[in-house]
Amino acid sequence: MKACLLRARAKVETNPLEYTDAEMPEPGEGQVRVRVHACGVCRTDLHVIEGDLPPRKSPVIPGHQVVGVVEKVGKNAERLAMGARVGIAWLHKTDGTCEYCRAGAENLCDHPEFTGYTVHGGYAEYVVAPQDFAYAISEGFPDEQAAPLLCAGIIGFRSLRLSGIQTGGKLGFYGFGAAAHVAIQVARHWNVEVYASTRDARHQKLALELGAKWAGGTLDEPPKKLDAAIVFAPAGEIVPAALKALKKGGVLVLGGIHMSPIPSFDYDLLYQERMIRSVANNTRQDGEDFLRVAAEIPIQTRVQIFSLRDANRALNALKNDAIPGAAVLRVQP
Repeated sequence: MKACLLRARAKVETNPLEYTDAEMPEPGEGQVRVRVHACGVCRTDLHVIEGDLPPRKSPVIPGHQVVGVVEKVGKNAERLAMGARVGIAWLHKTDGTCEYCRAGAENLCDHPEFTGYTVHGGYAEYVVAPQDFAYAISEGFPDEQAAPLLCAGIIGFRSLRLSGIQTGGKLGFYGFGAAAHVAIQVARHWNVEVYASTRDARHQKLALELGAKWAGGTLDEPPKKLDAAIVFAPAGEIVPAALKALKKGGVLVLGGIHMSPIPSFDYDLLYQERMIRSVANNTRQDGEDFLRVAAEIPIQTRVQIFSLRDANRALNALKNDAIPGAAVLRVQP
């Protein structure tokens, strides 16, 4: 099969992914093999490729927003039928026995596996995954439209939940890429006012088109105090500005897996019971709940499509904020 293989961590400007032949994966017990139709390109892929996240598997095939069809099943894999259309997300597998899994917080599992990071992912023609961690994908979403829902969408949804935002509330988004452009559609569905702070004029325009009440520069102060805010950009310098924009008792959610250092700030920004929370991965319940809401709305993702062999080009465009919405690799028809 063809795949994009990362042999050594490097800046994406050096085009480190090798488009090459790779061994066809075989499904083990309880696993399915999926013929990949599309795979989203995520900022987490950048963090894996450039080494912001410590290497866990080398070489590795990145990609964790996979949409395809079940092409082969392993022993005791009876949950999904052959030909079923499924999605594979970041959370590849959990141990199911640690204190966090037992408490319903499998996103914090002590011994997790992650698609495209600790196991091979979806920048390939085929990928294997545990049947219990694959999602059914609504027929209402074409493959390329569905792919960004599997990380940008799910993590944005978890961020919304952790923010505690209520109907009629005022919510800030810092950074307006793939996750934010999905999350704003859920927020507007919940009748939440959204204020978008992002450095790129194209992304500001997209935010307004999708129903933002206001859009401005990354560090610009929104015209209204916010009940909650979510930082999607991996830039620690945003945190003080976002705290300053919050009302008393407001919640600031950090929605990324990696962030540059957060500068020191006066305690006054945190005082009055403001709160900072991080988002770590997602539970399968998050995914199921989000995909149900996404189909109800229905979410309309804005995508720019690249071929599998052009994965390096897609990653460079993502790094340079040149993707309004989400980048998606079209792998097979």
